[in-house]
Amino acid sequence: MARTFDTLLARMQELKDLSGVVGLATWDQETYLPPKGEIARASQLATLQGLCHERLVDPRVGEWVERAATEALSPDEAAMLRVFKVERDRAVKTPQALVKAIAESQSHGLAAWREAREAKRFAPFKKALQRLLELRREQADALGHDGERYDALLESYEPGMRVRRLEPVLGRLKDQLIPLVEPLATASARRPSQIAGRTFPKAAQWEFSLTLLRQMGFDFSAGRQDVSIHPFTGGTHPLDVRLTNRIDEANPFSAIFSAIHEGGHGLFEQGFAEADWRTPLAAAPSMGLHESQSRLWENLIGRSHAFWEHFFPLLRQAFPEALQGVTLEDWVFEANRVSRSLIRTESDEVTYNLHVVLRFELELLLLNDALPLDDLPAEWNRRMETLVGVRPENDLSGVLQDIHWAWGELGYFPTYSLGNLYSASIHAAAQRAIPDLEDRIRRGDLLTLREWLRTHVHAPGFRLPAEERVQALTGRGLTDEDFIAYLKRKYAAAS
Repeated sequence: MARTFDTLLARMQELKDLSGVVGLATWDQETYLPPKGEIARASQLATLQGLCHERLVDPRVGEWVERAATEALSPDEAAMLRVFKVERDRAVKTPQALVKAIAESQSHGLAAWREAREAKRFAPFKKALQRLLELRREQADALGHDGERYDALLESYEPGMRVRRLEPVLGRLKDQLIPLVEPLATASARRPSQIAGRTFPKAAQWEFSLTLLRQMGFDFSAGRQDVSIHPFTGGTHPLDVRLTNRIDEANPFSAIFSAIHEGGHGLFEQGFAEADWRTPLAAAPSMGLHESQSRLWENLIGRSHAFWEHFFPLLRQAFPEALQGVTLEDWVFEANRVSRSLIRTESDEVTYNLHVVLRFELELLLLNDALPLDDLPAEWNRRMETLVGVRPENDLSGVLQDIHWAWGELGYFPTYSLGNLYSASIHAAAQRAIPDLEDRIRRGDLLTLREWLRTHVHAPGFRLPAEERVQALTGRGLTDEDFIAYLKRKYAAAS
């Protein structure tokens, strides 16, 4: 006799396929879509996401979920059912008209954001952001919350996390990091840059970024890298993972660390177990855990001395003129220079989480309609000066720098800090499990670490919630102790 779960699984697989098509259309929107195609793409995405929602909230699916829960299921099937039920319960609470309105407004938001960036002024983006905020408030209220709208949206990215727990975590980080910035930034400022004013040709940067991704084990027969305004990872399936990057000829670190960062995301996406590919288990349990992989590769590996002992000679071959007279020590120092940067994606490990705190605090205000949009750029600038010690000259380097609000992605930014905390704990566990890890990296062996992560983080997918996965791997859950200890060890000489 056929099981109801098998009928339900077919619907799960169908939804996974549709989600992949949405992912492809969104990736194309950020890479190759011609400007006049924006209007058409907005309608297409609204229709696709409306179809996904309709197939998910179908009353028959609810009946299948209830009946499947009474059947004899394997542990993996029970995990699929648990994850799918949570997703469906949230979808049922969200009207289809709202889903389509959000999708269409996201497309319009992206177009307005690009226009505002060109003008270096917030004004062209204001109306689109206002609409996205209205829709997200409506969504939060539809999903339900215990007095804090932000919790309802945060749940989409970090299941189980709440503002009441997040605020103390970010508060502790802020209190510990702000005192570190002044002495480290001052020490860095005393050492002149050895690469300032030099030109790193785009073509050579692109090829070097591809070399790094290959060394990390990113499978280019199951993925690719393209150009976008804001680097991101997307795609349709573990066999079709799309990375993007951006090139600045005056700043090679932008492309290098974006490639490593997005490569960390890409390895996660390519690393799900084949048996899970078209099921809810082929997903990260949270964006915080996903970010732990990109931040681990970017910072704990990619900024380490051991990493550049292997890769700096290759870099010198790629840029013989630009790196003339630059030593390995010069390069590693530049890769870890602490400065009061305006741009989050290019900030150092000490100040990075302060950028996240700024966005989190502003999102709480925006979602609660406690900050007029006319005041947003000035409030951004004021908080940036208070937290990081620098004030933007224009909105391009201020409130317009991130793509997330153009997508209406409120609740996402805290996952970057959670990813930093998880990354330090996971890296410490990897060092315990692979005692010669640093020597392996020094020799250019990145695949040993990739395989360890694939086994312990990637392949398990969504079988456990994020914090439980980290606890099973490291012996404890969310903590800032490993991250702060790592920073203090790394910068001890400079402080």
